[in-house]
Amino acid sequence: MANSDAGKPLRKISTAFKELASTVNSPTPEVPVAQFSHACSLVSPLFGCLGIAFKFAEMDYVAKVDDLARASSSISTLLVMVDKDIEANCVKKAGSHTRNLLRVKRGLDMVKVLFEQIIASEGNNSLKDPASKSYAQVFAPHHGWAIRKAVSVGMYALPTRAHLLKMLNEDEAEAKVHMQSYVNASAPVITYLDNLFLSKQLGIDW
Repeated sequence: MANSDAGKPLRKISTAFKELASTVNSPTPEVPVAQFSHACSLVSPLFGCLGIAFKFAEMDYVAKVDDLARASSSISTLLVMVDKDIEANCVKKAGSHTRNLLRVKRGLDMVKVLFEQIIASEGNNSLKDPASKSYAQVFAPHHGWAIRKAVSVGMYALPTRAHLLKMLNEDEAEAKVHMQSYVNASAPVITYLDNLFLSKQLGIDW
């Protein structure tokens, strides 16, 4: 049973984010940095599956998640982590844990929108529309013209829906179940992060 999800990234992601959602939905949510960074690390392979269009996202996301994983050895929760950065007056500086957390949150949000669009476009073998819409909604507002243009060109090299499912080692029906599970579970996690930033008067658009 322990190996039933081996080679099944969508299932691992679904399980990890359901557990994370339970944590943020608890009466007094204290999200361990270790639990959060582990769940986020399971999402990393998805960016690699999308090819050159999201290479920028893969490299940035992986680096930021790795930073949070390293931080987990000395920082207990996301709230403590943000408070430490506020105290050190480095929240919005490049490389701060809190800035990296914001970037990771955008990656989670992009995958959520992508899955929503893939589910909604059932029967269409092209991922161009789902990927374009998720990029436009989450990442594009924060990117300059050059990156937006490069991503637009890269969209033509996206794998087909069938190829993506093959890379993820899932059939259509099972993939849809796990994608929807991630959509449902990631929503409260993303909301928790937004509320964390807003409660500290940091905003979410920097």
